[in-house]
Amino acid sequence: MTADRELSPHTGYTRRHWEAVADGLVEAAWRWASPHGALLDLPGPPSSNGVRSDGLEGYARTFLAAAFRIAGAGGDDPHGWLERYAEGIGAGTRTPGRDDAESWPVILDHDVAGQPMVESASVALGLRLTRPWLWDRLDEPTQDRVEYWLRGALRHVPSPNNWYLFPFTVAGFLDSVGRGDAETAHARWRALELLDTWYQGDGWYSDGDGRAFDYYNGWALHLYPVLDGYLAGKADGERLRRHLADLSLMFGGDGAPLHFGRSLTYRFAATAAVGLGAVTGETPLAPGVSRRLLSGTLRYFLDHGAVDATGLLSVGWHGAHPPTAQHYSGPGSPYWAAKAFVCLLAGPDHPLWTDMELPAPVEEADHVVAMPTPGLLLQSTVADGIVRLHNHGSDHVRPEEGESAAGDDPHYGRLAYSTRTGPTARGNIADNHLNVIVDGIGSVRRRIHPLDSGPDWAASWHRPVFVSGSPMRPGLRVESFTLARGPWELRVHRVIAAPCGSRVELTGWAAAEDLTSLLFPLHGWESADMARAPHGTAFTRWATTPRLGADVEGTALFVALAVLTADTPPSPPLVEVPDDELVLVHWRDGRHTRIALDPLVVTHS
Repeated sequence: MTADRELSPHTGYTRRHWEAVADGLVEAAWRWASPHGALLDLPGPPSSNGVRSDGLEGYARTFLAAAFRIAGAGGDDPHGWLERYAEGIGAGTRTPGRDDAESWPVILDHDVAGQPMVESASVALGLRLTRPWLWDRLDEPTQDRVEYWLRGALRHVPSPNNWYLFPFTVAGFLDSVGRGDAETAHARWRALELLDTWYQGDGWYSDGDGRAFDYYNGWALHLYPVLDGYLAGKADGERLRRHLADLSLMFGGDGAPLHFGRSLTYRFAATAAVGLGAVTGETPLAPGVSRRLLSGTLRYFLDHGAVDATGLLSVGWHGAHPPTAQHYSGPGSPYWAAKAFVCLLAGPDHPLWTDMELPAPVEEADHVVAMPTPGLLLQSTVADGIVRLHNHGSDHVRPEEGESAAGDDPHYGRLAYSTRTGPTARGNIADNHLNVIVDGIGSVRRRIHPLDSGPDWAASWHRPVFVSGSPMRPGLRVESFTLARGPWELRVHRVIAAPCGSRVELTGWAAAEDLTSLLFPLHGWESADMARAPHGTAFTRWATTPRLGADVEGTALFVALAVLTADTPPSPPLVEVPDDELVLVHWRDGRHTRIALDPLVVTHS
């Protein structure tokens, strides 16, 4: 389809492009349907949930894409999809749990066979969106069977996080078709109660108890309740509006979202909250900015091979990339990207599609923004369009869990993430990591404790967890501090109570030849070299990262200057470290920053 550079000067994409992408993804997936369309058994290694659950996943997630497409077009269904999905839902719910060609798995507790509960929300939401053209045309016995299957989500225990919004969504659908009762009311009340518990302020929810802040904030914790309210005619999007002020800064000039957090194979679902805000009006963004973010991300992934030669979404980031997967990722998993198509609920005459496309925030000015609630520091530069995230507060460790290096998650534990780099593969040297090595055994960063933040800095501490032997050493902890300006990052680490004979290593960004990644030793470091990551990242098959090293015993201060850029780096600031409790930064524009470490006080002049 021809790009429209008059209406969309940045991406060339219009609403017709979005419809065409949805059409292509759904049509390609249907080539793998069971005889009566209840299961879409897409090719690829099965998930830990088994092939029947994976087949339901393929059905449910493509149904959601089709539902947004058709509902946004006022019921126009040029490909006859609703007839196929109607036949499929009838076949799938006829004998749930049976081992045959069509039957859907039953919904059980999350720790038994929980994945069908996730898919029940997509089925329910798809039915709600297309009610006049699908649900209302099913005969009553089929409707009863569908309700019975869906109620499994209300009667079993979700995972203790965003999963509570799946029975919430099922209950919302049943209420909307006159089948609500005390059971649906309880599911909705419980989910909203937990949402209020998990809301930390400034538009940010934690994904369950703890400090997991990632894209689930937008594509689940905001999406389901706000969309439910919108469909019921009573949307409350104040929290969404606040979140979008932060989220809009997290997309690069090339359209890429930050490579951070779990389930990244959902790709352009990262824009779901942007589309939802535009549809509901609960957004601080101009329509042209929203479309720039939406279309920029969609085009980014299409241009980088997310859709394979057969028209299917692979499990990965650009193309197929196995390390991007979680244990629950199967061939149908990437189709949660369907959530991005919520933007199609804005009709053709909506300003989202008719206004001129405007620049994204990253294209207008350099930004350094502290987000104290999730403990994140965001840094972006116009010159190369790169967005960098410094993580001083988001982990994936539940409060009741002990810390173990076996649970190390590279998508949370690293010091920094960006729109142009990803974490190195397991078994390779870890990028953006402060590694404490005791008796030859390295450490990982698991639970992250925020300390404080300011307009352009953030700090945290963690206890190093070791990959073998004793998981922790008495008293050992690491305090970490990041100050950002332009493309430069000042990284300050204080290692406390290191055992005799210990060593520390700091790595920078893992990059390929098209990027410059540098790490300058300023204080405490004794060696510098380049380390290779032969298994690469989601962005490159092979990468290198700068590395600094030093011996350490007791308490010691280490200071370094890092940069990641696709442009020529400007002159670095001058940094002085008069003693182990004070760092002075003299910027090239004549400004100065004073960092006192005990207690932590940062002043600018």
